[in-house]
Amino acid sequence: MLYDLLKRFLDLIAAILGLVFASPILILAALAIKLDTQGPILADTPMRVGKNGQLFKMFKFRSMVVGAHQLLQQDPKLLKQYTKNSYKIQNDPRVTIIGRFIRKYSIDELPQLINILKGDMSIVGPRAYYPFELEAQQKKYPNSREFVKIILSAKPGLTGIWQVSGRSDINFDKRVEMDAHYVQRRSIFYDIFLIIKTIPAVLSGKGAI
Repeated sequence: MLYDLLKRFLDLIAAILGLVFASPILILAALAIKLDTQGPILADTPMRVGKNGQLFKMFKFRSMVVGAHQLLQQDPKLLKQYTKNSYKIQNDPRVTIIGRFIRKYSIDELPQLINILKGDMSIVGPRAYYPFELEAQQKKYPNSREFVKIILSAKPGLTGIWQVSGRSDINFDKRVEMDAHYVQRRSIFYDIFLIIKTIPAVLSGKGAI
């Protein structure tokens, strides 16, 4: 398919240029994380679901304390809030000082440019979900199953329609519907439009948790 070939070419060019031009930010973010708290620079997060249901390791800067996932499982109140609020927590106590800043402006997402080079992701695409998130949320929102099937036919993206439309302010059922509609109408021009819209969305920090 011509779109897929052209999209992959543009993904490679954008990822290479992104890594080059963002290298000062990447270096500063890495240093800030190391100085802020003990632990690795990159987050040790569960695998994500990619195209056709294939699992992959997403690269992200660590914005939480070490062992954040284990802490979540050990805190019933925090876990309840996490599952109740579509897998997000307002004022999450596990987020570090530097983590709050890099999450607000999506700096923690920049290492995903490596995922794009590897072919796991695209610059523009649906959100990359956790396997347990998809399983639980589809039970909660049965009408979302068809949308999820459509979403998994495409590579997840560094940015996408839901990221420029409110980010974490949007619940799962609406988010997957938006992502499915993107997959159905995607084109190079639509991708460019979403990339342009990403800039003010990131700078505003709206919807970031």
